[in-house]
Amino acid sequence: MQHKEKEGAPLRSDAQRNRERILEVALAELTRSADTPLSSIAKKAGVGQGTFYRNFPNRESLVLEVYRHEVQQVADAAPQLLSTRAPDQALREWMDRLAQYAMAKAGLADAMRRATIARGTLAGLGHGPLTSAVALLLHANEVAGTIRPGVTPEDFLLAIAGLWQIDPRGEWRPCAGRLLDLVMAGLRAGAPGR
Repeated sequence: MQHKEKEGAPLRSDAQRNRERILEVALAELTRSADTPLSSIAKKAGVGQGTFYRNFPNRESLVLEVYRHEVQQVADAAPQLLSTRAPDQALREWMDRLAQYAMAKAGLADAMRRATIARGTLAGLGHGPLTSAVALLLHANEVAGTIRPGVTPEDFLLAIAGLWQIDPRGEWRPCAGRLLDLVMAGLRAGAPGR
């Protein structure tokens, strides 16, 4: 007798491993080429077509889940950094991780654009986890007196939006570093603890 996964029920461990393998392969393949056939992703992940389509019924659902999963990884780094570093060091290091994510996953951007054409805009996609991570970092810094008071997550995300203007195929690290140093200097200006 086959066990059927109930909607919203936790996945069995083998089903969870299949899903994670699909996401890992999809990230690599879609970053390389937005046109990668889904059958190729399933084959490289070592799962059958049925398993693949049970997890991801179409290209859009796969691409959006890859993006959501990757954004969550970046967001999860915030509390880890705060537990081992001073708040301002944690914030600056998290900014570097965000820049590295943005540049490394730039190849996924084309797949994201295609996946969201039918859905309209990317607004809000991944915004929740990133906003929560930024809010956590900003609050810790405000309490420590290492940044100016009153900076909102929206202010911060607007300030670093220049990251998405940098060409990831070139020497992006010095440019991103300068931009993030400027943002950090702006956050520190007027900090009560300085």
